Amino acid sequence: VQLVESGGGLVQAGTSLRLSCGTSGFSFNDYALGWFRQAPGKEREALSCINTSEQSTFYADSAKGRFTISSDPFKKTFSLQMNNLKPDDTAVYYCAAVGVIHVAACAQKAAAGDVYWGRGIQVTVSS
Repeated sequence: VQLVESGGGLVQAGTSLRLSCGTSGFSFNDYALGWFRQAPGKEREALSCINTSEQSTFYADSAKGRFTISSDPFKKTFSLQMNNLKPDDTAVYYCAAVGVIHVAACAQKAAAGDVYWGRGIQVTVSS
């Protein structure tokens, strides 16, 4: 299983960024796909997860209204569109394949270790 993030970088507050995750080695039907982030000095937090088969999604409060997750099973990629970025969004962002079907359990399953992680990509939002 491999996951590789792309699309990070340095942006100004109020702008948008789209993160993508290229994948291989597993079926989108068998895992929930998720985006997580870890800011300096903080624990890794779940932002959003998607079940591609059902097109069901989960969003953390910090992501609701600004972030949108999507997946393309034919291209084996999934993405996180982030709008109206804030300095507090500065973090390392990780894509993941989580060993769960129901997205409501995505964060818990990832915390329990039933997950494959990408290496992470830096997003820095300047004020």
